[in-house]
Amino acid sequence: MSATATETVRTRTRSYDYPMPAFDGAAAMQMSGLEYLQALTGGQIGAEPSIGPTIGMHIPHELGEGHAVVDATPSDFVLNPMGGVHGGFAATVLDSALGLSIHTTLQAGEGFSTAELKVNYTRAMRPDAGRMRATGTVIHRGRQMATAEARLVGVEDGKLYAHASTTCFIFPLGKG
Repeated sequence: MSATATETVRTRTRSYDYPMPAFDGAAAMQMSGLEYLQALTGGQIGAEPSIGPTIGMHIPHELGEGHAVVDATPSDFVLNPMGGVHGGFAATVLDSALGLSIHTTLQAGEGFSTAELKVNYTRAMRPDAGRMRATGTVIHRGRQMATAEARLVGVEDGKLYAHASTTCFIFPLGKG
């Protein structure tokens, strides 16, 4: 569809280094998951994962053992065909908070992978909804599996927009 005289054409450009600095496997083998994330967000290793700035997400807002908070602001570049914010935006933000919360529980030399993600949407999100905050909390951390839950709440209005749960596999790094 082409723009008419009454429509506004917007351009969105993002510059980034390519290839991005890779996962620092040596650091992950020697640091706990929480230490690794703190070093990553502190700029000592690696680079911010590209998903954050791509969708307007700030990783992380807060980190602690078994706990992670991520902020994100929806905009007009994440809309579905009905003009609302695409559900994938909320799912991505929740998945990030969930994964980061589990990552904080890893021992040196451990990695994880999502086995299951379940998202429940509780209300439609508009592109002008303002900043959203996803808070992820680990529910169970075993030797080979972990579960977590997260809530996505509007910072300004305090409303719950979605909540999610995940199950993740825990494994030694370097072994697949």
